[in-house]
Amino acid sequence: MSALQAFLLCRPFLLPTRCLPNRPHLPRLSIASRSHRLLPSASLHDSSSSSESSPFNENPFSGTERQERSDLSQETGADVAEPEADAAAAASALEPAVQGERGLPLAAFFLGMLASVRRGFEGIIARGWLNWWPFLGQERRLERLIAEADADPKDPAKQAALLAELNKHSPESVLTRFEQRDHTVDSRGVAEYIRALVITNAIAEYLPDEQAGKPSSLPLLLQELKQRASGNADEPFLNPGISDKQPLHVVMVDPKASNRSTRFAQELISTILFTVVVGLMWVLGANALNKYVGSLGGIGTSGVGSSASYAPKELNKEIIPEKNVKTFKDVKGCDDAKQELEEVVEYLKNPSKFTRLGGKLPKGILLTGAPGTGKTLLAKAIAGEAGVPFFYRAGSEFEEMFVGVGARRVRSLFQAAKKKAPCIIFIDEIDAVGSTRKQWEGHTKKTLHQLLVEMDGFEQNEGIILMAATNLPDILDPALTRPGRFDRHIVVSNPDVRGRQEILELYLQDKPLADDVDARAIARGTPGFNGADLANLVNIAAIKAAVEGVEKITATQLEFAKDRIVMGTERKTMYISEESKKLTAYHESGHAIVAYNTDGALPIHKATIMPRGSALGMVTQLPSNDETSISKKQLLARLDVCMGGRVAEELIFGREQITTGASSDIHSATELAHYMVSSCGMSDAIGPVFVRERPSSEMQSRIDAEVVKLLREAYDRVKNLLKKHENALHALANALLEYETLNADEVKQILNPYQEVRISEQEEELALN
Repeated sequence: MSALQAFLLCRPFLLPTRCLPNRPHLPRLSIASRSHRLLPSASLHDSSSSSESSPFNENPFSGTERQERSDLSQETGADVAEPEADAAAAASALEPAVQGERGLPLAAFFLGMLASVRRGFEGIIARGWLNWWPFLGQERRLERLIAEADADPKDPAKQAALLAELNKHSPESVLTRFEQRDHTVDSRGVAEYIRALVITNAIAEYLPDEQAGKPSSLPLLLQELKQRASGNADEPFLNPGISDKQPLHVVMVDPKASNRSTRFAQELISTILFTVVVGLMWVLGANALNKYVGSLGGIGTSGVGSSASYAPKELNKEIIPEKNVKTFKDVKGCDDAKQELEEVVEYLKNPSKFTRLGGKLPKGILLTGAPGTGKTLLAKAIAGEAGVPFFYRAGSEFEEMFVGVGARRVRSLFQAAKKKAPCIIFIDEIDAVGSTRKQWEGHTKKTLHQLLVEMDGFEQNEGIILMAATNLPDILDPALTRPGRFDRHIVVSNPDVRGRQEILELYLQDKPLADDVDARAIARGTPGFNGADLANLVNIAAIKAAVEGVEKITATQLEFAKDRIVMGTERKTMYISEESKKLTAYHESGHAIVAYNTDGALPIHKATIMPRGSALGMVTQLPSNDETSISKKQLLARLDVCMGGRVAEELIFGREQITTGASSDIHSATELAHYMVSSCGMSDAIGPVFVRERPSSEMQSRIDAEVVKLLREAYDRVKNLLKKHENALHALANALLEYETLNADEVKQILNPYQEVRISEQEEELALN
């Protein structure tokens, strides 16, 4: 017998119809019965002799199924073969196909075999694979048993099956369900109840207690269980414990030694394994998807069947230069940077002037500096001055959710630039893609690698200038900033007083101004402002003038705009009690008096107890000139000014009444003292040493000791100074309570009568507004 014949003979028993999901239990038509309709009668052989010797002679079907086959044959008019003839008929049906005679074609045979395999897959795989996981199979089985038991409460067999399953998971549930008396049980259910009593140690309630004089109630329990199970005549109840012939064997089990912990551990392990497998499949699938999307070819073109259809619309848009009308006339306050970039403009206008002498212009120019200093404006001005196309891209525009998109956009950008050469490519915030490469940022590394390749790829005479800007040059990859790529670094710093004046005149030239507006005075009063801050100042003043309904911008609106930028927005509607307002007035007066009487302190700009931003009051100080460096005397003076508010509260209201209002001052003082000791080498005990971020424990202890020493010394100096000028402290606090805000001249006028010895001559250098 061949392997195919053996398979066909065994098929009716290997794949019973009850394994097929969601199908009615119908009698099966064997292959032999179907062959009667497919094969000619001459090809059918008598298989009685083979049937007698077949191992399948014994009828595996019951009489009921035989009757069902007969009924089905009568209803459908088809010949339904008896199970005894299945094997013989199958063998006889196969012979013509194997021997090449007229009969069932070989293709039909394989189609039947494939159909059998498909049904077997549906029955075994689709339903059985979930049952392979223990906790899923147990849960489904338990749900099914509960549903069947609740549907037929009078069936003791179903109740016993449910109680047996519950005993494996929760014996307490067996006790609860059995004691409800809502279901019919037999001896099997009673046995499961007794087993649950033993497992949960609840059987101890029925045992005698000699100390308490309690007799055993176990016979009563057994009698009651007998009556409970006596309703089923087919299952006589065993009556243990009544006679010597039927003793009751009881085994005391320690609850701690129960196997519940073992079952819990098994279920926990199964759950963990399932979670690990699902998570692993998820990670592998996501990785495979990313690799598939990243490996799609033809992403640069669109069309039917191309991978560009999977990419965002931004990928396929045409790269065109930006419209630019800026020139060097629009750039003010950074003359040094403009002078360095003028040769770039000359190169773009007349490249042969440099190439004939063998000169090579830098491939890349990196603009660095604080935000708002005009780096992007400089790049646009170069393109506008030279009259060449200007391609602008932000560093964050290269990356997308698709792997490989960043590298593709870099290639597209340089290809478009080569078509428009000579031109300028400007990448703003290049640190988004050009930062130091990390192992877990594979997609960013690909973009950076492509950028490096493109910078090395194009020739000098192609007329393409690559410019980039960043606020964080320290985190850029060294391969990007080396000579040959970004080999020229230009620092764009904050404008000085002349630069600020030029910027203000540029922004004010097209606005109606009152006669009291002086750009030079505003520039002197705004040290540390950059171009963006000055543009914002002029805009706020123009909006304020429009709100007030005036025809021209006055110095009052400009002063309001400066205070709003420096001090924050006024909170006029905030309610403050008189006690809190008085405490704030003395706190700010302490800052002002220390700043006014300490040599090296910055001049006072304004003092106010009007809430601004998150502060209840403040004293603002602005340098009279641009600062390039700070001396130790100036740093110590700043420490003293920080301590002024806290000391004033202690002197006037007592040590027990000091508030948390000085927390920000103490924080600033501590940071400043730590900077002096660890970074500037201004401590005699530590010496001129720069301490790294994580010093040793011994060095950290010494630094902390020096910081505390500096703060205590500043506290003592300020305490002596305010005790000496206590009258001035009261006068300035009363003035703040009355006027709420005082400028530098008003503070000077109030404090002058109380100054016996002038320690500081700062008032001569005050920035007048």
